[in-house]
Amino acid sequence: MTIKRLGLDIDGTVTSPKTFLPYLNSSFNKQLSLSDITQYNLANLLDIPQEEFYEWLKSNEETIYSNAIIAEDAHPILEDWKGNYELFYISARGDHLLDTTRNWFTTNSVPYHHIDLIGKHDKINSIKKHKVDVFFEDKHDNACDIAEECDIPVILFNTPYNQGAVPLGVKRLDTWPEARIWLQQYHKNGRA
Repeated sequence: MTIKRLGLDIDGTVTSPKTFLPYLNSSFNKQLSLSDITQYNLANLLDIPQEEFYEWLKSNEETIYSNAIIAEDAHPILEDWKGNYELFYISARGDHLLDTTRNWFTTNSVPYHHIDLIGKHDKINSIKKHKVDVFFEDKHDNACDIAEECDIPVILFNTPYNQGAVPLGVKRLDTWPEARIWLQQYHKNGRA
């Protein structure tokens, strides 16, 4: 099986799922750890109105994204992959954050071939447009939808907020080194 193009989500996938924690704890006077983040909707988790959370995010997103922590072991693996695959980052971030995002990639020496900030969680059209062969994600419903609608394998990085059953096309993994092994096996055998 020839794999040419990897699609990668950014937040919670290439960046650590812990990135938001210090900001949430400081702003909302909490002491949350990653294990407390049991749902993707942070407004519900914080028990605040959605609008209040969006306003908070709008005022803080540039700082959070500029200082995001790269996921453990992601950097050397992405560095290794850059010569063998095209790295296409497809994120729900709004395109007003493109300079911030590119600066983060440059500052952290994270390789990329293309960054697509689509401003919504539905990544299916972008994945099809860019002819992505495998996608890496942390949002449960995105992973399931992408696997089923795009008929490509999806790696779902395991977190407390993305639990639930997944279809056959979704492979739940805990670490980037596991993702590297999976990709090697898939590339070699056409399945893993």
